[in-house]
Amino acid sequence: MAVDERRIAVLGTGRIGEALISGLLSSGWRRPEDIVASSRRAERLVELAERYGIATTMDNVEAAAGAALVVVSVKPQDIEGLLGQIGPAISAEQTVLSVAAATPTATIEQHLAAGVPVVRAMPNTPSTVHEGIAGLCAGAHAGDAHVTLAEEALAHLGSVVRVPERSMDAVTAVSGSGPAYFALLAEAMIEAGLLLGLSREISTQLVIQTMFGTAKQLRDEGLHPVELREMVTSPGGTTIAAIRELESAGVRAAFLNAIQAAMNRARELAAGED
Repeated sequence: MAVDERRIAVLGTGRIGEALISGLLSSGWRRPEDIVASSRRAERLVELAERYGIATTMDNVEAAAGAALVVVSVKPQDIEGLLGQIGPAISAEQTVLSVAAATPTATIEQHLAAGVPVVRAMPNTPSTVHEGIAGLCAGAHAGDAHVTLAEEALAHLGSVVRVPERSMDAVTAVSGSGPAYFALLAEAMIEAGLLLGLSREISTQLVIQTMFGTAKQLRDEGLHPVELREMVTSPGGTTIAAIRELESAGVRAAFLNAIQAAMNRARELAAGED
């Protein structure tokens, strides 16, 4: 079957899969007739067809046929079964983009014909509101054109950075797991607000908007975190008193150790260890 350069197949329509469909369409980069999605649940496909006007199917092989970009967006434990289905139908003229966590490109390539280009990505959960970031790496047969195609698609979920595959576990530890670290910090700060007598509603609003605004300052003004911290920290003031407590509690070292632990676990999962 001839490959349609505009056709994109999204195999697996969880949060990231749907976010990608939404982003591709809302930007105008692709039209509904350019996208086909597959799922194991018929009711999910009806929902997506009604919401986005795209083609849907429960047949992964049918979905992948003729698509220039085949996005594999399933859980890691389901990827081998999916690749076993579509492997014989994928040609070297197509590009396979996997967003399945902890699955090396070499593992994916084993299930595909020789020469099929594979690109691996690790987007994070803010991708669902198109404010995510994804690390991206090329497999053995993926050239710059294949990586660029994958990068252009993922750019509709947020930012994209290219890294060598050996760095993907670090990307997972820093940004893939990163939203949970910030959520834990937000939870602790909200509880502190309650301790100080604020209502949960007010404390939550204060913390979330402060996190959001700080992130925008760091990104949009190009500030180094140290610069921003020093802007807020006056001699003998409230902030330095708080920072002294955080440093005494070893918070900085705890973050270093936690993210190292996350990377080690990502490596174990990539090696097939339960």
